[in-house]
Amino acid sequence: MKDDPLGLMAVLERGDLRLEPLEERHRDALREACAEDEAVWQIYAVPYDRAHFDASFGRLLGNLARLPFAVIVEGDLAGMTSWIDADPLRRSAEIGNTYIRPRYRGGDINGPMKRLLFAHGFACGLKRMSLHVDVRNQRSQAACRKVGATFEGVLRNHMITWTGYERDTAVFSVVERDRERLGL
Repeated sequence: MKDDPLGLMAVLERGDLRLEPLEERHRDALREACAEDEAVWQIYAVPYDRAHFDASFGRLLGNLARLPFAVIVEGDLAGMTSWIDADPLRRSAEIGNTYIRPRYRGGDINGPMKRLLFAHGFACGLKRMSLHVDVRNQRSQAACRKVGATFEGVLRNHMITWTGYERDTAVFSVVERDRERLGL
């Protein structure tokens, strides 16, 4: 069982959107969802394409630094997202490992999903939530801006991805003083 001293893992719901702790029972539906965009995995740090899905999914469930959710829309598994490196001393966490299947992109899923996470994070005592995005991923950077996250800068050579690419990472954040501006 994963340690969750901040109480971040809970079922979160808004309308037809439900975030629930990711479990083994989600494996097949998430595999199907991730296979809908094989090309996107080239710009992710970890691959969830057909060839790598089962190993990556197993590592995700076993990773003590990640608290993953299944993203459910009207009963359909629409993707995944995670709390990463939640730190109870610094009252901070990253939101990442996010994938939304193509038919739900650009619509009304990412914004409400992030707002649920932001509101819940603040309710659990977080003071800062960050989002880290490969600088090549323009769609995800635009989504961060759309939900009201503040661009903080770029971490150069932040990590080496599964393809061997030396990734620069755009960093966005939502901090406690943003609550009023974001209506949280």
